[in-house]
Amino acid sequence: MSSKPQSKLLAGRAAIVGTGHRARLYTHSIAARPQLELVALCDTNSDRMDHHNGLLKEHGRPEAKKYPAEDFNKMLENENLDILVVTTIDFTHDLYIVPAVKKGIKVLTEKPMTTDVEKCKKILSAVEENNGSVQVLFNYRYNPVHWKVAEVIAEGKIGNVKSVHFEWLLDTVHGADYFRRWHRYKDKSGGLMVHKSSHHFDLVNFWINSKPSSVFGMGALSFYGTEQGKKSGWARNYDRARGSKEAEDDPFAIHLEDDKGLKALYHDAEHVDNYHRDMNVFADDITIEDDMSVLVHYENGVNMTYHLTAYSPWEGYRVMFNGDQGRLELECVESTHRTAGKKGGGAEGVVHGEKALKNEGHNKITLQRLWGEKEDVPYVWATGGHGGGDEAMLDQIFGPIPGQEEHKSPINRLSADQNDGALAMAVGLAANESFKSGKLVQIKELLGRQL
Repeated sequence: MSSKPQSKLLAGRAAIVGTGHRARLYTHSIAARPQLELVALCDTNSDRMDHHNGLLKEHGRPEAKKYPAEDFNKMLENENLDILVVTTIDFTHDLYIVPAVKKGIKVLTEKPMTTDVEKCKKILSAVEENNGSVQVLFNYRYNPVHWKVAEVIAEGKIGNVKSVHFEWLLDTVHGADYFRRWHRYKDKSGGLMVHKSSHHFDLVNFWINSKPSSVFGMGALSFYGTEQGKKSGWARNYDRARGSKEAEDDPFAIHLEDDKGLKALYHDAEHVDNYHRDMNVFADDITIEDDMSVLVHYENGVNMTYHLTAYSPWEGYRVMFNGDQGRLELECVESTHRTAGKKGGGAEGVVHGEKALKNEGHNKITLQRLWGEKEDVPYVWATGGHGGGDEAMLDQIFGPIPGQEEHKSPINRLSADQNDGALAMAVGLAANESFKSGKLVQIKELLGRQL
């Protein structure tokens, strides 16, 4: 695998392109560290950039210069950047990564790295031709629970891993949210196999220290969308929640005005670009799947069965590793259940990963050697975004915030580069191709290269 330790802490002049909700994490992070300066913001929406400048003001830092998206290259010319953080819509990532790499700028990009093979090839070629640097921000690698799984496997406690079963459940708040916004269009997000599951595929690549070689999958829109919504009885007749009487007591609706951050970034800013963040999840224009099964074969001989459901009553995941010396199981229940919401009831928990969910469940790692009893594996409990993964990732990239304890990891190969990003998204792209063709897809043939 190409994962390697973070060589040195980043410092200097930074810019963020894409100033939606996820970008707030990086604005706060940069503003809190004196060796970093956020000098520029770039977006299609000036109001959202104003919101981020407001966050800088809260930290006592100067405002960043605002650049409209069409002036991105001008920003690169003018700002003498050391670091670019890319948090735009997934299918546009390459438009910003490639020019920045050619300028010698260190690029940090949200996952997925991009959404199709040709864009992936452009990024890989740019890095190779310019001796560039792209880090894909797979924050789940930095979750202490996931460190412990990696440690147990690396120490050989279950011997050689032979197979993996991985089930991820998105509940009817978090899961539904992908069907309210631009992610519901496969040409923009790559579908959940690319946008969401690339997280999970990267974890498995990281855990078993191998590369995927072939993929077979089946997927469908089984719950959301007009047809399925009518069958289940959940469908309501409205386009978007804002201004809709029908949506007021719809448990699947989001009311942006109920959350301060969402209100500022989307409700109050939509007049600029007409982007609607609160669309009906049972509309007829959804082009992604919500229920997917995948079989992956790896170069080291491991087989994985994977399933993603986006309409579960509880949120979390289970992973099982079978080895020739035993079995390792991970169970993470992020939320045991959700309570149906309505307008005026708040939007807590819709934006996943910022903090622990209501009705928080448990994490548990169990090890059972052949001929032995099950034993619980102790691990360090962490709080914060994505189970402490966000904070640990940012500390490893930028160093700790002055006056705060560093989130340290015992694993020295957490940093994911462009090859890791390509391998993670390639599993999702191969699954999407298999959904259409009904055939096994070879990763090498899909990417046209060996990574």
